[in-house]
Amino acid sequence: MARLDKICSLNMGQSPDSSSYNENGNGMPFFQGNADFGKIHPRVRVWCSAPTKIAHTGDVLISVRAPIGALNIADRECCIGRGLAALTVNEELCNKDYLWYAITSKVDELNSKGTGSTFKAISKNVLAETEIPLPDLNEQKIVAKRLSKIDELIAMRKEQLTKLDQLVKSRFIELFGDSVTNSMGWVTDTVIGVCDDIYGGGTPSKSHPEYYENGDIPWVSSKDMKTDVLYDSQIKINQLGVDNSTAKMVPINSVIMVIRSGILKHTLPVAVNAVPITVNQDLKVFIPSNRILSIFLMHQFKMLEKDILSGVRAVTADNIEFDSLKKREIIVPPMELQERFAAFVKQTDKSKLVIQQSLNKLELLNKSLMQEYFG
Repeated sequence: MARLDKICSLNMGQSPDSSSYNENGNGMPFFQGNADFGKIHPRVRVWCSAPTKIAHTGDVLISVRAPIGALNIADRECCIGRGLAALTVNEELCNKDYLWYAITSKVDELNSKGTGSTFKAISKNVLAETEIPLPDLNEQKIVAKRLSKIDELIAMRKEQLTKLDQLVKSRFIELFGDSVTNSMGWVTDTVIGVCDDIYGGGTPSKSHPEYYENGDIPWVSSKDMKTDVLYDSQIKINQLGVDNSTAKMVPINSVIMVIRSGILKHTLPVAVNAVPITVNQDLKVFIPSNRILSIFLMHQFKMLEKDILSGVRAVTADNIEFDSLKKREIIVPPMELQERFAAFVKQTDKSKLVIQQSLNKLELLNKSLMQEYFG
């Protein structure tokens, strides 16, 4: 094992005087924290004419304030603020790609050591004393190459899923036009008007472990809302848990939407369940009437995502204003067209399922290898 300060020089960021900030390219790119990070390299939004702490091309940038542990590589000289630290690797001791994966494996540990009442942060000492396994350079390169290949495959599968989603969106627009403006003049109704029932979920008391023992009923939370079709959940409850909570059984082909979660800042998770499930209180269930197909309703919600999320308000969490959502006007095209769209989605979903299964296996392999290499 080796401490980070034995294989890297650590440069903790410091915010320069705000009067030196500008957006017209004067001076050096200034990265303040994780918000400036891209997939690999940070995105320039602000420049600084009087930089204080400077990171160099090739330095590993790490977020030291919440979220702690996010990584990027500096692709140019840049000024770094107090939300970041720059690691200059001694490449005679440590391969840079290997270091990336080693630090990634330490994210939970680093977060557990964060301090601060408003935003948790880690100090230079915490970063310096973090230890990683350090085999010889050849072994490091082999490990990094294996993990990099899996990352490439994971990215490829995600891109394939994105393209299929875009294909479905294009088909929706082709058949129904812009559902926000009802550009084709379809009959409209409110969300509540096309549903036989709308209800929320609940959580069986955690003080009663017997509600979860040998559970075989999926209990879906926002963490499970990663695909358009729900088959399972991370946590399951039993019938006793259903009977003693506000969690209701949700029939197959209902539409499920997250209405309270921090992820609503970025996306609107909505899905249809392929098996009977229950949901927690952060989700709402829509039972469509015979006037509208669940697949069509789900994808109309997706088409309205930006419009719906524009009304998100933060109380203790990010919330969709549900009364407004129920009264929202949506299009109700002829059933024949809805069925044609649903048949197209069904075919696309077959391809998505195969890709998603491959993605799940790759992510499981990645997790297993990270555990093997870094403990």
